[in-house]
This record gives sequence, C-alpha cells and structure tokens, in this order.
Amino acid sequence: MKIKNILVSQPKPADIEKSPYGEIAKKFKLNIDFHKFIKIEGITSKEFRKDRVNILEHTAVILTSRNAVDHFFRLASDLRVEIPDTMKYFCISESTAFYLQKYVQYRKRKIFHGKQNFADLMEIIKKHKDEKFLLPCSDIHKVSMTRLLDTNEINYTKAIMYKTVASNLKDVKIDSYDMLIFFSPSGVASLFKNFPEFKQDATLIAAFGPTTHKAVKDAGLALNIEAPTKTSPSMTMAIEEYIQKEAKKKKK
Repeated sequence: MKIKNILVSQPKPADIEKSPYGEIAKKFKLNIDFHKFIKIEGITSKEFRKDRVNILEHTAVILTSRNAVDHFFRLASDLRVEIPDTMKYFCISESTAFYLQKYVQYRKRKIFHGKQNFADLMEIIKKHKDEKFLLPCSDIHKVSMTRLLDTNEINYTKAIMYKTVASNLKDVKIDSYDMLIFFSPSGVASLFKNFPEFKQDATLIAAFGPTTHKAVKDAGLALNIEAPTKTSPSMTMAIEEYIQKEAKKKKK
C-alpha cells in the first residue's frame, strides 16, 4: 500500500516546513493534514460545587499545565473566591510558573517549579509536607500523579476543573486518509464519536504512548505503527521507519 494522505490528530505546527512532519512530507511526497480530535472545556461553577471542594481550605496549589492555571483562576473568579497572597504555587515547569504572571505578581508570591515532569516536582512537594495541596486537573488525567502523591503521603485534594471532550470533525473526510495518527485514548474515542460507522479496512493506525496503544487495540483496531521505540523515539521517526521497511519489502 502506497501512503499518500496522513491525518494527525493534533493542531498544525506553527511552522510546518521546519517541523519533522514537514521534513517527512517533503522526503516521501506525503500530504499531511492536522485536526484537533479533542478540546478542553472548563466545568461550570455549579458543576464544581457538586464536588464540595473548598479552595480556601488549601494552602498550596499544584499546577501541571497552562490549562490548570487558567481554569483554577477562572473558577476562583466565578465562585468569587479571593486567592490569598499566602497561597503557594507548585508548577510542573518553569514555563508554567512564568505563565502565572498572567494572574499574580510573580515576585510577590511563593512559587516553586520542577524541571518538566511530575516526578521532579514531587521532590519539591515532599519538602513541604505541612501544606494542604489542591490539584486542579481534567476529568482525564495521569493516574501516576495521584499515585505519587498517595505514595508520599501528601495531604491533597483532587479538583476536576476542566474536561476533555471530542472535537466536531464533521468536515473531515476520514475515509480519504491512508493513515491516522493518535496521541491519546481521548483521540481514539473522538474518532468513534464522530464516525461511529468507521471501519479500518486498509487504513493504517499509528499511536504514541502505551495508553494510546491500548486504546487503539481495545477499540478493535489493528495498531500498525507504535512509538516511541528504541529505534524511533518520535512519531515521525516511526512513520519514516515504517515507510522504509515497506519499500524494502517491495524490492524483494
């Protein structure tokens, strides 16, 4: 099967020509389209109240993304909760910490940050075990985060402040693509929400990460391309490896 058209279930890179996708598109003469299969929606203050989470009972907030920052302050505003100057912020990365400047005076707050992953941040959180932490998150979040907090006996409350929902893909001609690329279980779920009659047939499925691999298989689809692997740490490398292997088969 000759691959011509690929659909990536993510937003289009700012500069496609300089991205890895632009490089493989040019190298193998591919048409690569991008469509967000999922989107983030904030829950309402009415929905949040049902969980009976009191923001002001907490002395620190764990922020794992810009979405977490935005929806924490949005809900606080909607609930007319004034965040005290004494509130401490524990951010997953330096960029997330700097993003806080959108809402607070950075230099006047107690802000801590990890390098890029939750395990790094956990090392900092463990040094502040006397705090009562609030963890703003999505309805779909990494279980590994709460597992680390539980294992280290951190006093925290999980607060669902936003949710992951399927995008509207009515303008996408799904059957026109030779390959579909997924990066999350939510993306796979969105495929079937938008196209309940979807049949894989000859369509190739590529997926990134073990949870996405599982979601593809659980949906009854054949997983043709997996990433990351030892030889292909990125999705574009995995695609290139697959195309080259198929080309070698044809020559035999």
